[in-house]
Amino acid sequence: MSFLLYLAVGAAAGILAGLFGIGGGMVIVPVLIFSLAAQGVPAEVLTHMAVATSLTTIVFTSFSSVKEHHANGAIDWMLVRQMATGIVIGTALGVALITEVPGETLQTIIGVFALLLSVKMFSGWEPPGQGDKPGQAGLLTAGGIIGFGSSWFGIGGGTFTVPYLTWMRFSMRQAVATSAACGIPIAATGAVANVVAGWQHDGLPLWSTGFVYWPAVAGIALTSVPFARVGARLAHKLNAGLLKKLFAVLLCVVGIRFIFF
Repeated sequence: MSFLLYLAVGAAAGILAGLFGIGGGMVIVPVLIFSLAAQGVPAEVLTHMAVATSLTTIVFTSFSSVKEHHANGAIDWMLVRQMATGIVIGTALGVALITEVPGETLQTIIGVFALLLSVKMFSGWEPPGQGDKPGQAGLLTAGGIIGFGSSWFGIGGGTFTVPYLTWMRFSMRQAVATSAACGIPIAATGAVANVVAGWQHDGLPLWSTGFVYWPAVAGIALTSVPFARVGARLAHKLNAGLLKKLFAVLLCVVGIRFIFF
């Protein structure tokens, strides 16, 4: 039953990754927290495992989504390369710090983030396009901040990257596509760092390497990869306004659950 759940979550996460450029992590992390708790994983490690496992699955989702966006010529690869070093450093630093945060505290932080994201998505707010492209130092700093924040929430960075690129006068189509490409170094660095951080940690279930739980990775990746292509195609064809509002309501429920219960 858990594996079937992971397959369903992968399908939803894949569509979200392709459609909104958000990596699907805000769906994956809450479901993993609930499913791992039901499997008897200790509270001390289950939230860290959910975040780490989500980042690992996004490696597969991002590659699939990026392939589709690249075929449509929407990715600014020069910008991705300029931000990549900062992304790797910020993600690794974020994982190192999050390891010291108690699981219940981390759930509360994720809940607050989910509520803030739900308000943003429901309102449809995006920063006005008024910023000029910064120099290398500015892009390095931006990449570091994006990687750091993404590592705490198990996301591919689109929540931070898309508004940043929109502010730099990128079209929404380009912002989503380039954000998906930035998700690859975020997810890959987060996966490796979480394997190291959780190595031989007490309370980890079987089939785990560090904080990464491979049965969930396998189930989610199997469906997230093909459905990411579906989401990327829909991003070029549909007005996703209504879907964003529905997803915002779901995030609100998740946020309330993690903060108050």
